[in-house]
Amino acid sequence: MTLNHINLTVPDVAKSRDFFVNYFGFKSVADRGRDVLAILVDDARLVLTLNNFGKTAEVTYPDAFHIGFMLDSREKVDAMYERLHADGFADSPPREFHGAWTFYFTAPGGFTIEVQHMNFKG
Repeated sequence: MTLNHINLTVPDVAKSRDFFVNYFGFKSVADRGRDVLAILVDDARLVLTLNNFGKTAEVTYPDAFHIGFMLDSREKVDAMYERLHADGFADSPPREFHGAWTFYFTAPGGFTIEVQHMNFKG
């Protein structure tokens, strides 16, 4: 079984779409309506849909809610942090946490993203 898609409600679909395209390598494959729906896909064929069907100005996610991205090395996590930090998105640098080299930040749209590298053994 493969995870097919994630759907996130965001207040500004275009801003969130551009963020995922610019920082996480997603490709925008469809935009439906003015700031209503964007459909993105990554190299692993994960589909990320961003919507604002209710035209809401603010979206609130539960405290522990987040989405996570795995990178191949600690150096790639550090490089991603530096890029996001330089552009004003990430404040707290990567650290060892729950067996991973990781950092968290709030993305445009108000939800948390985790970027990590984990050495799987076995």
